[in-house]
Amino acid sequence: MYEMKPEYFTGIESIDQEHSRLFELAQETQDLLTDPLVYDKTEKLNSLISELIDYTKTHFAHEEAFMRSIHYAEIDSHMVLHRKFEDNLMQFDPDCLEDVDNQNEIVEKLLGFLITWLIDHIQRMDMQYIKSIK
Repeated sequence: MYEMKPEYFTGIESIDQEHSRLFELAQETQDLLTDPLVYDKTEKLNSLISELIDYTKTHFAHEEAFMRSIHYAEIDSHMVLHRKFEDNLMQFDPDCLEDVDNQNEIVEKLLGFLITWLIDHIQRMDMQYIKSIK
């Protein structure tokens, strides 16, 4: 369901691979939400959130290095958006996950936040620096 589509490709192989992994993590989040065999999602959700935090930091570092290499004029405002994403991701507090009755709601919020941000950011913001090198 969640995967890289042609309109999300930047043409920069390393960035596209990293975006693909972020979509895979979104799909893993969706799979967790819909898995009827997993009642207590605490461990898997903690693992997903931790990987998302680590992976986005790595991806953002690579993307920002690329923007520096092409002397992208809007890098500062782009970096602000990256930091906001990281801050918002940190709001998914692992302590809230211990209440299994609220876990699906938390997973839904995480998934909605992740996929909405990812698609919008790639199509609106990332494509701007791609256009600047063409």
